[in-house]
Amino acid sequence: MIPIKTAKEIECMRAACKLASIILDKVSSMICPGITTKDVDDAAAKLMANSGCRSAFLGYRKFPGHICISLNDEVVHGIGSTRRIQYGDVVKLDIGVILNGFVGDTAATIPVGVVADDVQRLLVVTEEALYKGIEKAREGRRLSEVCAAIQDEVEMNSFSVVREFVGHGVGRKLHEEPQIPNYRTPGTTAKLKAGMTLAIEPMVNLGRSAVKVLDDNWTVVTADHLPSAHFEHTVLVTKGEPEILTWREKMSSKLRAK
Repeated sequence: MIPIKTAKEIECMRAACKLASIILDKVSSMICPGITTKDVDDAAAKLMANSGCRSAFLGYRKFPGHICISLNDEVVHGIGSTRRIQYGDVVKLDIGVILNGFVGDTAATIPVGVVADDVQRLLVVTEEALYKGIEKAREGRRLSEVCAAIQDEVEMNSFSVVREFVGHGVGRKLHEEPQIPNYRTPGTTAKLKAGMTLAIEPMVNLGRSAVKVLDDNWTVVTADHLPSAHFEHTVLVTKGEPEILTWREKMSSKLRAK
């Protein structure tokens, strides 16, 4: 069953998601050549503590970081380390916080300086695919319409969708029903209803869709070691327009302007 949030629960979700977005904006502003990914994770941890929330990721299935920070060919679930960010990298930041028992979940890919044209296009297309999917997250539509919209936008631009990892419902738990693939699936999917909160998150590769998990049992990388991009919003299904609970005006306008 897909949880339907009450009005009070939705207000709690709005607060958690807003805080996740604020922290993502602040952390993204730190990304620069020379900083280590552990420095970034530590900064996120401090921001969470100062904001009265905690990481939704730390300790989840024994994950060791406060956030997921993944570089270049790393798709998702990267762990902060002594590795230094370099000019020309693309950095995926995935932020999940728990505030008053509810989870806010959001992610973005940050270019460090000037990146290659095809990589910049990958970022723009991945974010656009996210919004194409969100547009379909309306009461009465099928979940498959969200998935198909993402896949179509990605593949019409000659990129590939990661299939092993998907979006998900989110609320009192980090992962709730439903699973939200970024591609079409066979059979009839759930009909969306007002009050559902969905973490929609395209993971898109420059090259082939195949991925593998590194020996740390967490970090996912592209099999061909070409770059990947990841964007995520938590979205509320309503009786009208979908509401993006983790909206980031600054980051979205910055990326779209390029």
